[in-house]
Amino acid sequence: MDIVNQLVNGDVLEVMTRAPSDSVHLAITSPPYNVGKAYDAHDDEMDYQDYLNWLNRVWKETKRILVPGGRLCLNVATTGIKEFTPLHHDLTSQLRRLGMRFRTEIIWDKQSMKTRTAWGSFRSPSNPHIIPSWEYVLVFSKERNKLDGKKQDADITSEEFVKFSNGMWHITPETRRDSHPAPFPEELVYRLVKFYSFRGNTVLDMFGGVGTVALVCCKTKRKFVHIDVSEEYCRTAGKRLEACLGVRVAVRHVRRKRRTADPAVRGLRRNDQKTKRRSSKVFLGRRRHRCHADPIVRVRKRPAARRVQQRRTEPFDEVLWARQGRRKHAYTK
Repeated sequence: MDIVNQLVNGDVLEVMTRAPSDSVHLAITSPPYNVGKAYDAHDDEMDYQDYLNWLNRVWKETKRILVPGGRLCLNVATTGIKEFTPLHHDLTSQLRRLGMRFRTEIIWDKQSMKTRTAWGSFRSPSNPHIIPSWEYVLVFSKERNKLDGKKQDADITSEEFVKFSNGMWHITPETRRDSHPAPFPEELVYRLVKFYSFRGNTVLDMFGGVGTVALVCCKTKRKFVHIDVSEEYCRTAGKRLEACLGVRVAVRHVRRKRRTADPAVRGLRRNDQKTKRRSSKVFLGRRRHRCHADPIVRVRKRPAARRVQQRRTEPFDEVLWARQGRRKHAYTK
């Protein structure tokens, strides 16, 4: 399924499984942190192990559709203060077990410590809290470090290269929310796109949100693939692209197929459905046409006796019935 330069509304796994292999040069994304944020169409309070298993399936598909040498830039933060969850360590372990090469770790200093409330034990070493004012950008590559590309398509300037190669990025968080609880700042995406891709490459955001990655790709002459489960976020992304490009970008809807993960279970269900359909045909056949593999024979015994139905098991014998001198009705298939 071709999803390049499209805003795709659908389940991330359902869409990515339909994407062709070796078709994306760079993936930039920030998954839901599973901390209860108010996303439009996602449960952000999953069981932690279920959450990791779900993301592991996403990373498998990401690796499949990346070209050799393609990069994954994963923005993730540590979660919790009282119960600290090293999410960045867990995701790094997942991707390394899948065979992705861990390249580097960028520290995004959000410079957002204007107001503080969670001090812990204030002015006491009893139980003080460190407030995480930073996030990570974990960079991986598929199979090898080098990404193939033409030299004339490298559009990063010398000043940008020197600045971006410093692993401490001081970038203010995005203040324009557009109904999304945690949107990307454009500057963060711009640096990743210019530093890790060539002009004309395809960039994926499988948790696209309100379309910041797609917007930056249009501004820097890259192709984009935007996927999000929220139809509202996809419409917002379309409006942002239309305001930038002057061209309307439609939202493509991909609906989830109704199926179970286990093929054996699907086979049992199909057999059950066939049995039900066969039974309904038999019932309708008896009721409407009085026919079945086992014929039903009606026998009139006496005028005062009520009519009964008797299932016939032996073959029908016309001569025998004629000799008895009675009026019979036999219904055969």
